[in-house]
Amino acid sequence: MERHEEVLVALRRIIRAVDLHSKRLMQRTGLSGPQLVVMQVIGRGGPLSAGELARRASLSQATVTAILDRLEDRGLVLRERSKEDRRRTLVALTDAGQAALVGSPTLLQEHFLERFGAMPDWEQHLIIASLQRVAQMMDAQHLDASPYLDPGELAGS
Repeated sequence: MERHEEVLVALRRIIRAVDLHSKRLMQRTGLSGPQLVVMQVIGRGGPLSAGELARRASLSQATVTAILDRLEDRGLVLRERSKEDRRRTLVALTDAGQAALVGSPTLLQEHFLERFGAMPDWEQHLIIASLQRVAQMMDAQHLDASPYLDPGELAGS
C-alpha cells in the first residue's frame, strides 16, 4: 500500500470511530456531540451570549444558533434578556438541561483520553501538530469544529 493510501485508510478509520461513538452518545443521551459541547460550555460558563458561546465552543454563530434552537425546543436551554443590558440575549441551562449534563459521557472514548493523557507532552504535541497539518492540507482549518465532531449535526445546521 502506498503512503497516501495509508493516510486515507487511517483517516477513514478515525472518521468511522467518531461516527460510531456519535451514535452511541445519541442512543445514550439523546444528544449529539455538538449539542453536548454547547451544553457543557454553558454549564461551565454560566449564562452566555450566543457569540461568546460560539467562540468558546469553536463553532460559528450560525451553527450555535441552530443547535440552541433544537435544545430550546427540547426544554434544555433558555434564552433570556440580560438584566444589565436589555439588548443582549443570554443562554442558560434549564433544570432539565442541568440534569441532562449530570453523568453525561465524555465526548471522546474514555480509552482514547486515558491513552492520550498517558503520553509524554512531546508526543501529544506531535500528534496535535500532525493533525492540524492534515486539516490544513485538506483546506479544513477554517471549518466549524467543536472538540467533538458529529458530521450529521454540522451538515444539518
